[in-house]
Amino acid sequence: MQVVDAPAAGSGSLRSLVRGLIKTVRPHQWVKNLFVLAPMFFHKDLFSTTAQGDPTLNLRVAGQAILGTAVFCLLAGAVYTINDLVDVEADRVHPVKRFRPIASRVVPESIAGPFAVSLVLVALAIGYFRLNLSFAAVATLYFVENLAYSFKLKKIAYLDVGLIAFGFVLRVIAGGLATSVEVSWYMIACTALLALFLGFGKRRHELEAEHAGKQRSALEAYGKRSLTIALAVTGLATAVTYFAYTLDPSTEAFFESKYLWLTVPFTLFGIVRFLFLVSGRAGRGLKAESPTQEMLRDVPFVLNLVLWGAVVVAVVYRLRPG
Repeated sequence: MQVVDAPAAGSGSLRSLVRGLIKTVRPHQWVKNLFVLAPMFFHKDLFSTTAQGDPTLNLRVAGQAILGTAVFCLLAGAVYTINDLVDVEADRVHPVKRFRPIASRVVPESIAGPFAVSLVLVALAIGYFRLNLSFAAVATLYFVENLAYSFKLKKIAYLDVGLIAFGFVLRVIAGGLATSVEVSWYMIACTALLALFLGFGKRRHELEAEHAGKQRSALEAYGKRSLTIALAVTGLATAVTYFAYTLDPSTEAFFESKYLWLTVPFTLFGIVRFLFLVSGRAGRGLKAESPTQEMLRDVPFVLNLVLWGAVVVAVVYRLRPG
C-alpha cells in the first residue's frame, strides 16, 4: 500500500505546486500587457492588400508585437512572484490575499525565488536575441523599476501610482521598439493619464478593505476624498487628451480619415463604467481582489472595449473621407 500511494501523493503535490506557480504569476493580470500591442494596433500598415485585392495580416509586425507582449508577461509574472515574497507577512493578515500560493505556503519561498529569476532570464534573453537591444533595454528598465517599487517605493503615496503609470508608458514604448513603429506623444500622454486613472482606482478599491493600512502602508496617506478628486481629474484629462488626439490634423493625415472621433463615446463609457465598478455602484459591490478583475468580469465593460476596438479597426482600415 505504501509503495502504491507514495507516487500518487507526490504527483498530487507536484500538481498543486504547478497550479500554485501559475496562480502566483497571475495570468488574469496580463491583460495590462496588451498595452505593448497598442503601437501595432494603431499602425496603419498592420494589414496590407494582396495582388487579388484581399486584406492580409502583416505577420512580421504582428509576430514581433506578440513576442514583445510575451516578454512583458514573463517579467510581470516574475514581478508578481517577487511582490508576493516581499509582502508575504502582510498578505497573511489580508482576508483574500492570505490564500495566495506563497502566503498559504502552497508554493514554498525557496522555490518561488529561483522561479522568479528564471522568468526574468528567459524574458530578457527573448527580448535581446529575438527582438532588439533597445527593446531589451526598456524591458530591463521596466523590471528594475518594478523591483524598486516592490522593495521600497510602493510605500510612498502617489509616487506608487506614478510608478505604475510609468510602467504602462514603458510597455507602449517597448511595443513601438519591438515593431519599429513610431509612438506618438499623444499615445504616451493618453497611456500615462489612463494608467494614473486606473492606479488611483485601484487604491480607492483597496481603501474599502478592512485593515487597509496593514495590507499596504501607502494607503495610510490616502483618503477617499483625495482619491475621488484624483480619479475625476485623471479621468477627465484622459478623455480630453484622447478626444484632442482624434481631432488632431496629424492624426487625420496619418490615418487618412476624419472619423476616429467616433471612438470617443466608447472611451467615455469605459471611464464612467470603471468609476462605477471601483465605487461598487455597478450592482455587485467590491468582490474582486482588484479593479482589473472587476473589469474582466463586467460584461458591459468588456463589450464596450470590443466595440471600441472594432470601430478603431473600421476607421483605420476601412473608412476614408469622400
